[in-house]
Amino acid sequence: MNRLANGVSTLAIPALALSMLLSAMGSGAAVEADVRQITGPAEKTPENYSPFIDQNFPDRVLWGATHIHTGLSADAGLTGVTLLPADMFRYAKGEVVTIDSGLKVRLDRPLDWFAVTDHAEYLGLADQLRRGDPALLADPTGKKWYDMYKQGPQMALKAAWEAIDSIFLNKPEINNPQLAAGAWAEATEAVEKFNDPGVFTTLHGFEWTSAPEGNNLHRTVIFRDGVDRVKQIIPFSSFDGQDPEALWKYMDRYEKLTGGQVLAIPHNGNLSNGLMFTAETSDGRPMDAAYAEARISHEPVMEVTQVKGDGETHPFLSPNDEFANFERWFDVGNIAATPTPKKNSMLQYEYARSALKLGLKLESELGVNPYAFGMVGASDQHTGVFSFRDDNYLGQFRISEPSPTRWQATLQKFADGKVATSVWMEQAAGLGAVWARENTREAIWDALKRKEVYATSGDRITVRVFAGWDFVPEDLVRSDFAKHGYDGGVPMGGDLMKAPAGKSPAFMVRALRDPDGPNLDRIQMVKGWLGADGQTNERVYDMAVSDGRTIGPDGRCTTPVGSTVDVAKASYTNAIGAPFLTAYWKDPEFDPAQHAFYYVRVIQIPTPRWTAYDQKRFGIKMADYVPMTGQRRAYTSPIWYKP
Repeated sequence: MNRLANGVSTLAIPALALSMLLSAMGSGAAVEADVRQITGPAEKTPENYSPFIDQNFPDRVLWGATHIHTGLSADAGLTGVTLLPADMFRYAKGEVVTIDSGLKVRLDRPLDWFAVTDHAEYLGLADQLRRGDPALLADPTGKKWYDMYKQGPQMALKAAWEAIDSIFLNKPEINNPQLAAGAWAEATEAVEKFNDPGVFTTLHGFEWTSAPEGNNLHRTVIFRDGVDRVKQIIPFSSFDGQDPEALWKYMDRYEKLTGGQVLAIPHNGNLSNGLMFTAETSDGRPMDAAYAEARISHEPVMEVTQVKGDGETHPFLSPNDEFANFERWFDVGNIAATPTPKKNSMLQYEYARSALKLGLKLESELGVNPYAFGMVGASDQHTGVFSFRDDNYLGQFRISEPSPTRWQATLQKFADGKVATSVWMEQAAGLGAVWARENTREAIWDALKRKEVYATSGDRITVRVFAGWDFVPEDLVRSDFAKHGYDGGVPMGGDLMKAPAGKSPAFMVRALRDPDGPNLDRIQMVKGWLGADGQTNERVYDMAVSDGRTIGPDGRCTTPVGSTVDVAKASYTNAIGAPFLTAYWKDPEFDPAQHAFYYVRVIQIPTPRWTAYDQKRFGIKMADYVPMTGQRRAYTSPIWYKP
């Protein structure tokens, strides 16, 4: 019966009926021959009929963030944030959450994946103070802070700053593993509870908050594994070690102990006073190959944009890049606003593009590139929720939650009392996009590890890029664009090896605007290379522009896209720009002997900044120096060329 059914034709139904009738009469053998004659030979159906069964390349972009804080972080919980990881996950899934000011908040659209990364230092301290945790009260400092906390908001805030200052000064007042273990158990329980593979993925993580002399060396730490593995350890704090090498050794111990996998993501090099991306180790020794290998193997991606500023590049470093001056956290110093002022000589060791260039130079010397990192965006907000849209910006700290006066609030002061940073300088956060096959921990973590990820400054721009030696312009319109890209080249985060004779790398790029966001101004290629003289270089090329503008022989379009922003109404229209841009580009100055990197930058049309929305919403007028518009963007992970 089954064999006959597999070969069904238009005559199969009556033949099958005839077969059943004659079989019932005892003539089965003869009937089989007759039926074969009527229906013809059976045709075998392919085992995998659907062409998608064997398709295994990443085909989905999944949106999330690798950096956010709840009330378990000392600098959030001790300033009044009571929301915990479970609240954050409900919010990330699209539910309404009430923040501590009483405001009800919700995302415009749920995320696909998320990692809560509370500070390891004093993890859960505020919650322990509220509960009067016996282990905390047994510690003299814990008892002192508890008594201060009970005296009211002013004394509670004083206790908070004592705790935060001790983190910056690396002088732990309490370092009780039992307290950390209890808070970690609460955090990991929430991660497991809300993990829903295929629908919404949660990742275990924490933040290592090293800041020697106030210089930011922070990393978020993201695990691939479930609670069965992560519960075997507790987070590693800067009290346990301030050197990144100490963190890497902790990560190695975790992997050896559990068989799991973990990676770290540096952020806010712009607040490191020149220490984040250097040619030396943390103790000042020249970097060697072993150190370089350890760094890139443990830190495959970096956080390039977030609330505390954009970290792609700086006008001082990229004077020929008219888009370089974007959402900088006014370069006045480090994360602690210590008396050491920011010097221009520090900047090259703080930003992604200059670090990528330094990586090329170090690779030529050491054989290993310590800064061959991919790029993601994130939040770093400390209110128990997050926001990445300008029209719904909820602030970084309690002090910067929505109010008519928040823009004036001081975030940092120098020792002499002068204001270092204010709330109006905050950016409306960023987002991380990963290219994956499935919405699972393993698929998302693996995308981060292989660097097939990109960053946006908040909007959900879809970007794909492939590089290869044989792509042609017609490939841009192929229906199997992605499959062809993987078959014939490498995606973002990949390496192109020794060039075939006479060939230059060819790039295919597609960019699609956020369906609920602004149109696109242009697609750009940012190239960095190591010259024969041992010096690094950079150049920006326009690959595609909107509105019929032209790109000159020098690879640049000098005509701005214009602006439709009405600041008074905090509005814009998509009457300019393009919803979708594609680009085919070959490097016109390719030298097969030179190390190089290429990453794509997608620029949107101008839109109102969150400060403009606040002005309209609250009916206020901010100072003239406060920016009201911006051109938000996306940065892909680079593709490297290795001779």
